[in-house]
Amino acid sequence: MTSNQTALVLFSGGQDSATCLAWALDRFERVETIGFDYRQRHRAELDARVKFREGLGERFPKWAAKLGEDRVLDLSVLGQISDSALTRDVEISATVSGLPNTFVPGRNIVFLTFAAAVAYRRGLKHVVTGVCETDFSGYPDCRDDTIKALQVALNLGMESRFVLETPLMWIDKAQTWSLAARLGGTALVDLIKDRTVTCYEGDILTSHEWGRGCGVCPACALRARGFQAFKETPASARATE
Repeated sequence: MTSNQTALVLFSGGQDSATCLAWALDRFERVETIGFDYRQRHRAELDARVKFREGLGERFPKWAAKLGEDRVLDLSVLGQISDSALTRDVEISATVSGLPNTFVPGRNIVFLTFAAAVAYRRGLKHVVTGVCETDFSGYPDCRDDTIKALQVALNLGMESRFVLETPLMWIDKAQTWSLAARLGGTALVDLIKDRTVTCYEGDILTSHEWGRGCGVCPACALRARGFQAFKETPASARATE
């Protein structure tokens, strides 16, 4: 039986999905996590997943009691069929189509389909993902229309009533930091800074005020700008965002 108080979070080990995990733990009674190994060049995120979950258990006992199973699915076939800067050792750049070459065609569609299949088996109602239109990186599978269409298809195809949750869809990176602060205060913001990796290069050795990363790739630049804007936002304004 599927309970309305259960959720499965697509947890990559990066900032956005870590914030979504906290969001889900704040709302639902049982929360499981799922990650995907598609031979991404930033596979350091997969190690960050484990350390972040451990940190949640240490610093947030109430959330730890709700946090259930974690699994990582082997989707190496996605890496085999994609020609992306996230799966190949090539320079990050724009393509003729206008999309960045970090786009992995079908990635979020595949991820959500596999996540829904696991949620079906586990009896989990809400499937939570950190896709976002506001900080749109040119990825068409991050759009609200894509997620809504996929929710319809998954529910029809599995005769279910999944809810695809996108808590970050209409907020920018600064507001994502603010959301983390509202959910878990400085402790959660620091945990995200220290134990998540959003860098396309998977650089875990270079540290910055906003966390670890190369500091040069588009993902690092977006995270850094967002953190700076978050710092400059008065605490009173953060609470109303």
